[in-house]
Order: sequence, then structure tokens, then C-alpha cells
Amino acid sequence: MNIRHSTIRDLERMREIYAYARDFMVRTGNPNQWGPTNWPPEDLLRQDIAEGSSFVCEEDGRVVGTFFYLYGHDIEPTYREIFDGSWRDDEPFGVVHRLAGDGSAKGIGEFCLNWAFDQSGHLRVDTHGDNKVLQNLLEKLGFERRGTIFVVEDDYPRIAYEK
Repeated sequence: MNIRHSTIRDLERMREIYAYARDFMVRTGNPNQWGPTNWPPEDLLRQDIAEGSSFVCEEDGRVVGTFFYLYGHDIEPTYREIFDGSWRDDEPFGVVHRLAGDGSAKGIGEFCLNWAFDQSGHLRVDTHGDNKVLQNLLEKLGFERRGTIFVVEDDYPRIAYEK
């Protein structure tokens, strides 16, 4: 597999992958994370591409996954306040959001998260409480639960992880 920056030419494929991911979430007991809002919206994906924070995962030249990645200090406003826990420190970190695969290749999520961690050496991720698939993957990869954060998109708390 290979990771590269997304381009506007990838947008339709990314939308297909997110549609598959929303369906997968429903089938695995997580209907509320992206489904009700048809998340992520196209304008956000276009913004991510324009800002260089959107990535795709390719296998044999075919886009099979996509995610948002950014590195820096205080880059995620929703991470400023954490409940029932704390972040490890206040050092710069990478963040992954909107991680999704198309189901055609095994290990897409693991590959993308490992790539992101290799870029920064300090990574934060959050997920919906019903997203047991991602929670299991994060714990398998050595991420620690750090507490609870809240996002602006909905009222569901998110479990915050850090590695």
C-alpha cells in the first residue's frame, strides 16, 4: 500500500469510500457517528484537499482508503478540553480524522494509522463510543484511552486516544 496527498480528481472516489464506510458502520452497530449527517460533507473534503491535509491510501494503483492528517501544536480545537482524563503532554501532535476504507483490502486502517504515527511520533485520534471496530484497532496498535472529548457536529461524546 501507498499513501499520497489527495487531489480533486480523487474526490468522487473518496465520496464512494465514505458511503461504503457509513454503511459499514451501520452494519457493525455504529449508526450514529456519520450516518445521520451524511458525514463528511463534500465542502469539507474539498477544503481538506486544498489545504493539503487529505490523504488517500492506494493498493495496486487503486484508491482503497482515505483520511485527514495534520501535525502541529494546538491544531484540533475540540481537543483543547478533555473530560474524565488528560492528554499526555502539550507537545505538538498529529491528528487523524475521517479514516475510511472501501473494504476491498485488509489492513487499510492499520496501514494509515501507522503511516500517520511514523510522520509525527505522537498521534491523537477520537472515535464514537459505538465504533468498536476503530476502538479495537487503536488498542491493538498501542493507543491509550485518554478521556472524552466533544465535537461540534453532534452531541455524542467521543473517546479520545493517544499514542
